[in-house]
Amino acid sequence: MNFYPLFLDAKDEFLGVEIFDKDFYDLILRYFFNLLVAIIIIYFNYYRHNKKSHYTFTFFVFNTIVFMLCYIMASVKLSMGFAFGLFAVFSILRYRTDPIPIKEMTYLFIVISIAVINAISLKKVSYVELLFINFVIVFLTNFIEAIWHKRQLKLMKVDYLGKENLHTNRHKYLMQDLQKQTGLDIQWFEITSCNLNKGTATIKLFYKEHN
Repeated sequence: MNFYPLFLDAKDEFLGVEIFDKDFYDLILRYFFNLLVAIIIIYFNYYRHNKKSHYTFTFFVFNTIVFMLCYIMASVKLSMGFAFGLFAVFSILRYRTDPIPIKEMTYLFIVISIAVINAISLKKVSYVELLFINFVIVFLTNFIEAIWHKRQLKLMKVDYLGKENLHTNRHKYLMQDLQKQTGLDIQWFEITSCNLNKGTATIKLFYKEHN
């Protein structure tokens, strides 16, 4: 069955370039599959657990741009080395005005990686293999965020006023006071600096976050 649009012929050209090619359907299928995976990773894995929207625009745009570039390069049969060279440039890119935290850099690397995988894995990689690769990436990021992330302690720095509780023999009362004032489930704390003359201290609090 011929799926070409009725008003176009398979051999129609303009300035020596085909107007329509059957690979267009492959491009559409691969892009929307890639976009679906990106949405799951960026929204359901990253944003849902971290509640940060600052980098979601960057993640989506990078994913789409890298996918399109890699698909075009694969279509015109440029060397694989050149494709991965471009991939390496994107993966190490950092913004000078606003350095990206290591976790966000990891997610940026992930969205670039799935774009490259979904774009250049053409004839020699089956759709089942492609689905499995994307599933592993999605599952792994979700597992780490949902399971391991919940077990990690959050960190908060506070300035504490109360000279009497800074003595090592009164750390039990210091813990109780910190829990009362912050309302946090503090597991342990660390006094990083102390001014005994003023009776103040900077304390790192390590606490469990509850929904």
